[in-house]
Amino acid sequence: MIQCANPLAQYKSHQEEILEAVKRVLESGNYILGPEVEAFEQSFAAYAGIDYAIGVNSGTDALILTLRALNIGSGDEVITVSHTALATIAAIIASGATPVLVDIEPDYYTLNPQGFRRAITSKTRAVVPVHLYGQPADMDAIMDIARQHDLFVIEDCAQATGAIYKSKRVGSIGDAGCFSFYPTKNLGAIGDGGMVITRKSELAGRIRRLRQYGWNNHKETEEPGLNSRLDEIQAAILNVKLKNLDKGNARRRDIAQIYNKELAGLPVTLPVERQDTTHVYHLYVVACKKRDQLKKQLAENKIFAGIHYPSPVHLHGGYGGKIISSSGQLINTETIQAEILSLPIYPELTRVEIESVLETISSCLK
Repeated sequence: MIQCANPLAQYKSHQEEILEAVKRVLESGNYILGPEVEAFEQSFAAYAGIDYAIGVNSGTDALILTLRALNIGSGDEVITVSHTALATIAAIIASGATPVLVDIEPDYYTLNPQGFRRAITSKTRAVVPVHLYGQPADMDAIMDIARQHDLFVIEDCAQATGAIYKSKRVGSIGDAGCFSFYPTKNLGAIGDGGMVITRKSELAGRIRRLRQYGWNNHKETEEPGLNSRLDEIQAAILNVKLKNLDKGNARRRDIAQIYNKELAGLPVTLPVERQDTTHVYHLYVVACKKRDQLKKQLAENKIFAGIHYPSPVHLHGGYGGKIISSSGQLINTETIQAEILSLPIYPELTRVEIESVLETISSCLK
């Protein structure tokens, strides 16, 4: 059986170090926001080339806390894409703001800067570009537009930990970067976890307070906050995995290049990498007119591809009336939903497994 992602394999590849780290935490008696969290925050900030990193309970909470810390809420609009994980939009709604959804670029599947520009109104306070599938968004254009209109830029880096945009790690370009450590991510916990990074001292301090009831150092509540604490076990595990992240991302890129070479000439649209960036292939996503037939044939051969995402957020019934489509037509977003397919990709994927995936695709599409 070949999975689309395999967090168990990632655990086994670092099993000895992870078990030692967990044992260290268990024997320490410190289980929440202790020295392991502090060490991981420092390591992650250094890795990202930034001043502050704040560990939280999830990637979704990272977005919610950042929006709240920037005083974004009821009556405000936040621009982002509909082609993303639900968490992006769920976080904006949870903050009290209104998501305004714009179309994606057809080649890169990330936020179209011109759509962003057209969607700005007097109520717009921020934009959330999503570095989707491991591909950095067009941050130069997005930052230029945001500066022109005095808007905050909150990078959704949930799928792109380690990706580089013109020599900078994603998350270090805007006002804040929000990360998820869900187990299937390139840097995955064995449980849940998230992180906010920023260069702004005041913003970092406020997020630290908000993640724990709004407490200051004396456990006095300065403002209402949440319970969104990264636990010591997950931080210890993540610190082990962080040391191996670049190696794992390089392996993902190697697998992507094998796919690119061997799938060339077949009736599939392959991923396109943005110039001057390092795509880290959290997902390897192709587009195919025979997507459903291909997915079925792969499954019959015990190869389980994914669809990210089968329905754009603006078509989810549960969000009726809570979101705005900037133009009423998200053409690229709606076109790709019936064609995209995520092929298996993770550092531990073997050459034999890759060849099995390729042979099945070839037999289906030739």
